[in-house]
Amino acid sequence: MSILGEFKAFIAKGNVMDLAVGVIIGAAFKSVVDSLVHDVITPFIALFCKVCFHTSGPPDFANISFHGIMIGSFINAVVAFLILAAVVFLFIVKPMNQLMARINKPAPPPVVETPEDILLLRDIRDTLKTATK
Repeated sequence: MSILGEFKAFIAKGNVMDLAVGVIIGAAFKSVVDSLVHDVITPFIALFCKVCFHTSGPPDFANISFHGIMIGSFINAVVAFLILAAVVFLFIVKPMNQLMARINKPAPPPVVETPEDILLLRDIRDTLKTATK
């Protein structure tokens, strides 16, 4: 098979199309999540830092360096990622998992009536137990 044929087969697979749709939706959804983090969550963190640590504004690690290597921007990126991941997990993943658990809840097993002969045998067993006492 030629390279062009292999590439065509690869692109035609359903999972590639699903991935493409996921990337497009993810890019569009990024602005929503960014707004939630920057406009809603970060002000709460800034308020917490102001009240607890008497600082002004959200924490900024940009000026931190280690032996001349500026690692503050990296720390800011890691903190922003952790906040973003927590927000996505708490407000999107967890509710979606709960919804899917409700939707995919297995049906309770059907109630099976005990056959009449088993009920009769149980009555005989119970009668014999009380008669031997």
